[in-house]
Amino acid sequence: MGVWVRVAFSVLCMTGGLAAAAQDLTIEAVNNAADLSAKPPEKGANPLLIKTQVLLDRARFSPGVIDGRDGENLQNAIKAFEKAGGLHVDGALDDELWAKLNETSSDPVLVPYTITDDDVKGPFTTIPDKMEAQAKLKRLSYSSPEELLSEKFHMDIDLLKALNPGRRFDEAGASIVVANVAPAGAAQDKPEIERIEVVKSEKVLRVLGKDGVVLAVYPASIGSEEKPAPTGSHTVRAVAPRPSYTYNPDYAFKGVKAKEKFEIKPGPNNPVGSTWIDLSIESFGIHGTPEPEKVGKAYSNGCVRLTNWDVEELAGMVKKGTPIAFLD
Repeated sequence: MGVWVRVAFSVLCMTGGLAAAAQDLTIEAVNNAADLSAKPPEKGANPLLIKTQVLLDRARFSPGVIDGRDGENLQNAIKAFEKAGGLHVDGALDDELWAKLNETSSDPVLVPYTITDDDVKGPFTTIPDKMEAQAKLKRLSYSSPEELLSEKFHMDIDLLKALNPGRRFDEAGASIVVANVAPAGAAQDKPEIERIEVVKSEKVLRVLGKDGVVLAVYPASIGSEEKPAPTGSHTVRAVAPRPSYTYNPDYAFKGVKAKEKFEIKPGPNNPVGSTWIDLSIESFGIHGTPEPEKVGKAYSNGCVRLTNWDVEELAGMVKKGTPIAFLD
């Protein structure tokens, strides 16, 4: 096999949408992808990158949304995996990295999945853009079965559709193809963590175990110039699944005109997503998001924003008092 370095990755970034032909994204093509020297498709998702993203996700070096595309989140995940594995750190998908990555799991990266009654029963909710309008809703549910299924399997909605051309997602009993993001035994694998590091310059959150062993790395949106993230060392104070969100006019968020506090009900499309990890610094936390595709690419309002699935996994590992350090 040859070496597919970053130059080839950048070609993917300049291509069009996820309009890949169905024959290019078959379950067999993705599960068997292994030729690092193969020319990337002119447009759409790349089977080799889908496989890379799923393997990284299962190893807890999250690429964020699995979309079969190159980008900063994927590059950061590869670099973190290389560093943790003692490999040369360059972000390139080469023979050495590919061999090490495939050692992490032999399970297929795409699998058939039968849509369940719970997947389609809803209720589903049209989510308005304005926070004041969101406050009038009874819940901030998923907007469609497609959104529910894409988050359930850590996927971009367009990739879910490209892997299942012509198929419906609102019929219980229907079979579709999804990313196999949870290998056998994963539910029992809950590592003991020593501390969390939020690395602002790298846009990642690192989970460290005994002797500094890297247990997980997640892409993160970490504050902004207007609303900077905290500095220094703090601790986890509590974990709140399905949090409601209270807007305080003192936050002065752009586009929010309310002069009094208001509350937005829980749900995965809540402004803080499906989970809130409260920190010992007032009004700051680690939380999910209704827009997972923007994690690591857009700024946050001061807090640390992860995908819903990554913050849920992190919430299962932390406890009250877990140390967290913000690093520049």
